Formats: sequence, structure tokens, C-alpha cells
Amino acid sequence: MDKTLTATTQINRLVVVGLGLIGASFAKGVRDAGLAHEVVGVDLNAQACERAVELGIADRCTTELAEACVGADVVMLAVPVLALKSLLMQLAALQLEHTIITDAGSVKGHLLQAAQEAFGCLPPLLVLGHPIAGSERSGVDAANPDLFKHHKVILTPHADTAPEAIVCVQKLWQGLGADVESMSVEQHDRVLAATSHLPHLLAFGLVDSLAKRSENLEIFRYAAGGFRDFTRIAGSDPLMWHDIFLANREAVLEQLDQYRDDLDELRQAIAEKDGRHLLGVFTRARVAREHFSTILAQRAYVKTMLDNDLVFLASPGGQVNGTIRVPGDKSISHRAIMLGSLANGVTEVEGFLEGEDALATIQAFRDMGVVIEGPENGRVVVHGVGLHGLKPPPGPIYVGNSGTTMRLLSGILAAQAFDTTLTGDASLSKRPMNRIAKPLREMGAVIETAAEGRPPLTLRGGQRLTGMHYDMPMASAQVKSCLLLAGMYASGETSVTEPAPTRDHTERMLRGFGYPVEVRDATAKVEANHELTGTHIEVPADISSAAFFMVAASIAPDSELVLQHVGINPTRTGIIDILKLMGADLSMERVHEVGGELVADIRVRSANLKGIEIPLDLVPLAIDEFPVLFIAAACAEGRTILRGAEELRVKESDRIQVMVDGLTTLGIQAEGTPDGIIIDGGQIGGGEVWAHGDHRIAMSFSVAALRANAAIRIHDSVHVATSFPNFLALCKQVGMHVAEEVQA
Repeated sequence: MDKTLTATTQINRLVVVGLGLIGASFAKGVRDAGLAHEVVGVDLNAQACERAVELGIADRCTTELAEACVGADVVMLAVPVLALKSLLMQLAALQLEHTIITDAGSVKGHLLQAAQEAFGCLPPLLVLGHPIAGSERSGVDAANPDLFKHHKVILTPHADTAPEAIVCVQKLWQGLGADVESMSVEQHDRVLAATSHLPHLLAFGLVDSLAKRSENLEIFRYAAGGFRDFTRIAGSDPLMWHDIFLANREAVLEQLDQYRDDLDELRQAIAEKDGRHLLGVFTRARVAREHFSTILAQRAYVKTMLDNDLVFLASPGGQVNGTIRVPGDKSISHRAIMLGSLANGVTEVEGFLEGEDALATIQAFRDMGVVIEGPENGRVVVHGVGLHGLKPPPGPIYVGNSGTTMRLLSGILAAQAFDTTLTGDASLSKRPMNRIAKPLREMGAVIETAAEGRPPLTLRGGQRLTGMHYDMPMASAQVKSCLLLAGMYASGETSVTEPAPTRDHTERMLRGFGYPVEVRDATAKVEANHELTGTHIEVPADISSAAFFMVAASIAPDSELVLQHVGINPTRTGIIDILKLMGADLSMERVHEVGGELVADIRVRSANLKGIEIPLDLVPLAIDEFPVLFIAAACAEGRTILRGAEELRVKESDRIQVMVDGLTTLGIQAEGTPDGIIIDGGQIGGGEVWAHGDHRIAMSFSVAALRANAAIRIHDSVHVATSFPNFLALCKQVGMHVAEEVQA
């Protein structure tokens, strides 16, 4: 083949051998798309050849392979797997040194061996491929040029395959709308044995088994939709699948043996009335498809807001009125799942935050064998396995964008008997983890990280942890919690002293599960040899989520808003204290305690805010709320100064710099400092700002539009689902003009 052909999307002559569903669809797709000057069909069935020309599938057809291949640039083999060996022998005799040979078979090892035998070596222009597409229909009349659109095609080139041949075949498939990927022959056959061959085998086997029974007529008469959906693939071509199973025998047997073991366990669970095992299988299976799609796409667990270029359009003006309840507290939701999983007995959680981060924590513990029902309408039931009941996960644990999950879980995993790797999305993979890795290593943990202490983290199992005292160099609830959780497994006492107060949800919840925690001044202490006991947890509304609406109601004229059942843990109320110092009109009503946490309804009315110098002792109590507090400062009269908040530079984004950039774009004078920011209040304008994938930045600039004189377009707002899945709906409910921008 002339190498210059690969520089364009069109070849001269394509020969397709085998005019069944796949071959005919490929031929017609290439012909319709103009990817080849001439498409020639080959099939032993003369009637199929005639029909292919009638339907416009090929320019001409023949039953003679040698005749068709004269001058061919590409030959596509679309015949049954076991027919490929003799076909390759015929092609070898034709001496097609300049012709690319590719295929569409679902077994590659068998074909590679056949090619070696036929040619005496592996031809450099041999490009093995497999489209993951099909239909129950077969034959030339089933040809569908759109069959491969939005479907994967796997190429499995051998070590000596010519790069230009790979490019040519790849362009042909891409021209048909396919998503082309590559993998090794061995991996392909193993994966396809699990995802395609085994399901077909089970479908054929089940239908045949039921059809042989004496009550077969009644069985099929009352078969429901689920049976029809599962057994649909048993209508596939028997001869084709006969060939596939014989050609990929070893890989199929390996998958079948593993499935048989799992099936035996299911049978035993039913026989022994082991509901826990059944529930575990069913709950894991229910979420498995979405979970693995999430990992492959490296995206959020929540189905909304998945476009990486998602833009919020915040129109100027609006008021904020009404009564709302924001989602459950993310910090408490995380900890409820973690401690519930490690407890003895069942833990029921109400008000669980169904956002990306907390869902990542649920999936992490499911991966380690914990049965977790839900979430459904904020309710989760966790069947605890005890402190030492976790099982090795089947692979790396993916935590999405959740730094909380990764940091807290590291404390638990550092003491397990098995190795674990924690991975995250692209954003989390840039965030430093040395703040937990260093003290855990001092306790005896063995932790491997990527460059500069970044994820993925690999925690080696079988280590004996020793309790210690740790003076934290920087206030961080996540680091404190990580070490306290590790301390449950460490010999002796583990104590942590923080330089400034941080949220104490872990300490409170440990006590709620019956695990003793001693807190004196700035030091929290735990020791091993105690147990957690399942309990009931009602998660209050998240004050960090409520903060956006506190600021919104404060800065929007003629506003009055009631935020219901908000958690007002003393280590989290910095946002309230700071707003009050700025002159906000906030009051707390119906203050009471739920599960060891204080909650209240918060009433907020419009107020004229004034700039302040934020007291240092309030900084760690409002660390997550500062982006929206910067919006309050931009609307306040005078200057606001923040110091002692260097932690903001290592969050999901550098929140100081990102907010300075955005505020400056909107006409506000803002200056970043190494550990804070200086903001002079003024008139907010409109413009384009970037959230850099940081959910709190996106929501903060959404609030800013209440006092803007023009629209604000907020790019990279995809991760709002991380902590606040219904943010836009609540904005609309209270009177704010924020929505996803409709892409043209």
C-alpha cells in the first residue's frame, strides 16, 4: 500500500470478505461516507453478492477472493472465527505485500496464531480489530451503516505492525463514527470472555435449560420483561458463537470457573438463608455499572452536571425569600458511612448527602465488602463488619474528587491486613497528601505516593501501628480525623493537638458509636481495644451549603430567608460569626441537639455589610466558606482583610488566586497575599469568570450576580454536584437567576 494514502481519509479499494451483519454494515458505512473510491464485496453466497450490489452495500461483488483482492489497499475479514485460518492461507498465497489486512472477529489469540502459521511470520500490515457492536439480525439485508456509531472498536496490533497501517484502519473506523481504542491480544480475549462471551453462554444455556423442562410452555408463557431482556442475546447466530467459544476456549473457561464459584456462593446463601450475603451481592450489582462507568470517565458519581465545559449563567438582580432546607452535611455524611461500616451491627442514616463525594465513600466501603443499602431519599442503611471485618478490594479504590474520602480513609487503611491503592479524578490527583502520609508513616504505616506526595496512594497492609502524639503544624480537621481513625488500630494512645480549633465531627461521632474519645483543650486522644456499635444518625443540613444562601439573603435587597435544620456545630459557625461582625442580620431559632450535633433554623434578612479584618481565631472555623465570604466582602462598604488562611491555596483550586482573578474581572479591587486576601467593596460588574472545576468558586460567583449590573458567565462549574446536587433548583426557588447555559 502507498503510505501517502494514510494522510487522507479516503483509500482507493476496500475489499470486505463476508457479507453478514458486520461485513455488510462496514462496507455500506465506508461507501456511504466516501471513505473509499471502490468497495468490493466477497461472499461464497452468490445471492448475497447480488443483494449487496442491489442495496448499495458494495460497488461490485464476487465469490472469488483472488479476483477481488487485485489492487486492494485494505482487506476486511468479516467471517466466522474458525473460518479465518483457511482464509488467511488463501491470502498468504496471493502475496499481498502492500495490502493492509484487518478483521472484525471477537477472538484475537486464535487469529494471531493462524496468521503466523499462514504467512510464516506476522505481516507488518496486519491490524487485528474488533467492533463492539451487533444485532440479533444477520445477513446482508441487516446491513446498517450506522451500526458502529458511538460504539467502541478495539485494535490489537502486534509488536511489528506498521504504524501507517494502524492509522489507516483507525481512520476507517472513526469515519464510521466509532470510538477506537487499543489493547493487547491477551487482554482483549480475557476482557471479551467476561463481558461478551460469558453473557452469551449464560443466555444460550438458560434458554436451552428451560426449554428442556416439562413445564416449558408455562415457563415461557409467564416470562417477564427481565427474562426477555437477559435472554435476547440467545437469538444470536449459533454458528458464529460456536466458533467463538471454541476459538477463545481458555479465556472463557477461566471466566466460567470464576462465575461458577460466585454462583455456588449464591446458592449456599439461599440455602442457608444468608440474607446478608444476598443483600451484599444485590446492592453492589445495583450500582456497579454506574460505578465503573464513573471510573472509566474519571467523572463525578452524580449523573447531572457532567460536561467539563459546563457554564453557569448568573443573570443580575433578584431577591432571596422563602424557607428552604439545603442538603445534608457532607462531613457528617462521610463519617457516618465510615464509622457505620466499622461498627458492629446496623447503622441507619437519615438526611445523607447524595452528592459525588459522599457517594464515593459509600462505594469505597462497598468495594471492601460492606453491605450498604441506598441512598434513597437521603436514607442509607449500613451493615457494619466491625473494625477488623473489611475485605481486600478487587482493585484500586476510586474516590472521584473527594479529598475527605482519601484522607480519612487512609487512616483506616493504614492498619489493614491488605494492600490498597486510592485513586481519584484529575483534580484530586493534583492535591498534596503528605500532610497525612508523614504522620501515618511515623505511626508505622507504609505509604507510597506519586511525585510530591500526590495521589495515587498505595498503603501496604500488615503493618503494626504505634500510637503517638502529633502536634499539627497547620489546623486541619481532615488530618486530625485521619490520625484519630488510625489510632483505633494503633497500640497505646494516639493524640493530636491542633494549633487552632477545627470541626470536631469525628470526635462527636466516635462517641455516638460508643467509642471513647478524650478531648482536653486543643488535644483529642483515642486508644485501641474498643469497639464501635451501630446507631441511628440524623444528618443536619450542611452549614457550608447554607453559607451561599446566608450571603445571598444578606446582600440582596428586600430579602428574608429561613434555612431549616442547619448544623451549628461550634467548630463550624465561623461563617455566622464573621457575617455578624460585618453587620449581617442573622438569628438562630429552634436550637436543639440531634445525635450529638447542635441544629437550628437560621433566619437571614438583608443588611448593609461593612468591611472588617477577620479575626484569626475564626479563620479555621470558616475555611470552606471563604469563597462566598469574599463575595460578601465585595458587596460591603470598606475594606475586608483576611490573614492566616494559607490552606485556601491547596484546596480544589488555589481559592485565593482564583477568587482574586474573578473579582478583578468583575471590577472589584482584590489583592492576594501569601496567606489571605484584601478586598475593597464596590460595584460588581459582569463578565466571564472561571471556577477551575472548584464547586465552591462556581456557587460563590453565582451569588455575586445578585448585586451585579450585568450577567456573569461561570465556566468549569461541573463539580457543583460534588457538594450541592440541587443548588440550581434551590436558587430558582428562592428567587436567584442562575441556570446552566444552554449550549448552541
